[in-house]
Amino acid sequence: MTEAVDDLVLVINSGSSSIKYQLLDPDSGTVTAAGMVDRIGEDNAGIEHKADGETTERREAIADHRAGLRLIFDTFAETGHDLSNAGVRAVGHRVVHGGEVFYRPTLIDDSVVEAISDLSALAPLHNPANVAGIESARQLLPDVPQVAVFDTAFFHGLPDAAKTYAIDAKVAAAHGIRKYGFHGTSHEYVSGQVAELLGRDPARLNQIVFHLGNGASASAIRGGRPIDTSMGLTPLEGLVMGTRSGDLDPGIIAHLVRSADYDIDQVDRLLNRDSGLKGLSGVNDFRELRGLIDKGDAAARLAYDVYIHRLRRYLGAYLIDLGGVDAITFTAGVGENSPDVRADALAGLSRFGIEVDPAANAAKDRTARRISPPDAKVVVLVVPTNEELAIARAAHRVAETEK
Repeated sequence: MTEAVDDLVLVINSGSSSIKYQLLDPDSGTVTAAGMVDRIGEDNAGIEHKADGETTERREAIADHRAGLRLIFDTFAETGHDLSNAGVRAVGHRVVHGGEVFYRPTLIDDSVVEAISDLSALAPLHNPANVAGIESARQLLPDVPQVAVFDTAFFHGLPDAAKTYAIDAKVAAAHGIRKYGFHGTSHEYVSGQVAELLGRDPARLNQIVFHLGNGASASAIRGGRPIDTSMGLTPLEGLVMGTRSGDLDPGIIAHLVRSADYDIDQVDRLLNRDSGLKGLSGVNDFRELRGLIDKGDAAARLAYDVYIHRLRRYLGAYLIDLGGVDAITFTAGVGENSPDVRADALAGLSRFGIEVDPAANAAKDRTARRISPPDAKVVVLVVPTNEELAIARAAHRVAETEK
């Protein structure tokens, strides 16, 4: 068992059918334990918990998020890290949508929980699950400060021209319709890491960050603050994703309703769960997609080409928005692990000072690194994201302020 640390943060990311968690030191980033409860609501649900070099797995029915949190706490205790006396200083909760209400890490009380719940109309797949995790954690650790950290917060101050949709202004105001952006915790963390790696003042850097996972987003960052991002009112807008369409002609929705008798739930499922790489190729895992391409599958090849085309379109738009770029960074599962995506997204751009060194790009390295030639005008980097550490640090700052 590792030596106890008296200033830890428990980070909880409560999804629609899963709960991811880490117990870590916000200063050093050292992780004491981490794991995930998955398939909540199913008979074959379970937990995978890693601590002290050991992995504990259990499969059993988990009725709801409260039962899932209870199983997490029980597993911590069974593996020698009882959370009631483990030195937990704060609990940091990832919350997807903060709307116009929340734009900084926020100490949770009953009114905050109610407000997050009220925002569920803007994130129906995410905020209800976030609330369920918050309510359960508050019951299990009632004396520990609980802090909400919002995916949308980093993009709260987008310029009006970037965040405004060209629809009836009264309708937009009445229903909170604007670009909010998501993955903000990751974009903020990674852009900060880039400045440190380059030894540059972030106020003097123009950056483009590609967060490429099953969900994917891009951001244009000037002087440490975002001026645009690809996701919008919801996490559906923007890049092609694992199961999400990204940008499309909104007339497609009316066409499906009129010509195919789709109702709103069918449209929602199509665009969020059955589109993107999955809709085009049948798979949403990039490793499977690559395997199909290697076997000559034409649908998989097209899916990949559409994915790259959309990346390059946003890259070009953000180059213009920024008036030039100093650094382009790839992060998250696909961004960190697919050299083909990085190379193809930036191919043929040497006239703009953008190049990728093939050997550096292909190197199997899990650390933050430069993959552009030393003399390239634009630095291209791979920087692993660490949203849990960012949430932990934000939660710890709030908890210390409340002492």
